[in-house]
Amino acid sequence: MKTTSILLIVLSILQIVSAQEKRKKVEILTPYGKMIVELYNETPKHRDNFIKLVSEGYYDGLLFHRVIKDFMIQGGDTNSRNAKPEDQLGNGGPGYTIDAELKPELFHKKGALAAARLGDNINPQRASSGSQFYIVQGKKFTPQQIEAMETRINQSQLQSLMRDYMLKHPEFDQKIRAWQAAEQHDSVDILYQKIWETVKKLPEAKPFKYTEQQKQIYQTLGGTPHLDGGYTVFGEVVEGLNVIDSIASQPTKPGDRPVKDIWMKIKVLP
Repeated sequence: MKTTSILLIVLSILQIVSAQEKRKKVEILTPYGKMIVELYNETPKHRDNFIKLVSEGYYDGLLFHRVIKDFMIQGGDTNSRNAKPEDQLGNGGPGYTIDAELKPELFHKKGALAAARLGDNINPQRASSGSQFYIVQGKKFTPQQIEAMETRINQSQLQSLMRDYMLKHPEFDQKIRAWQAAEQHDSVDILYQKIWETVKKLPEAKPFKYTEQQKQIYQTLGGTPHLDGGYTVFGEVVEGLNVIDSIASQPTKPGDRPVKDIWMKIKVLP
């Protein structure tokens, strides 16, 4: 086989791989302009679900029903379509959830697209809402604040692992209840400490730490680092960051719903 033919085959393969890795884009049109969003291939369940709903026109006419300045703008509640001003929003969806796809490298910088979800107390698996999403506005952070966020995330992770461990070992819970009833608090403290040390050594307890690039982005562009590790980030705004600022600055009423409805229309770009 000639060298030229081999090169052509290699180039062809590289083109196929490149096409496969190309990120899908969607356009979110609002009264304040449009945002172009790239969807991450690293979160295929969320990407494919979002594209499916967008292709069906699911989001067209829905509202950004929750807006908090310096934090985020949230939408995707199917009940928000034609909602009355007094309606309480935030509970609507397609009737299913999506498995969490938490990736440390995908974080809550300004413009991040992430999935809303129910809280850990009723949703320890951190499964995402089938349709509700939020887009981060956030704010800038100092190095000291970012370090504090790392500590908070690690503590939250260990506490979650502790809960899971206790559920898998009900015999410990029985001992603790018995000792508490007998007011043997020293024994309870010792057992809790042993469990805590065991949990800290689990493979999934690997400490969370921001990369230098992530720290730099949080210091210059901004975001919401305290949400990292808890919610699936599955895309980012690549055009139209100013639209986020415009929406986030709108006056709201109790419940964080904008006084004036902010509609959306979303389409998949070729």
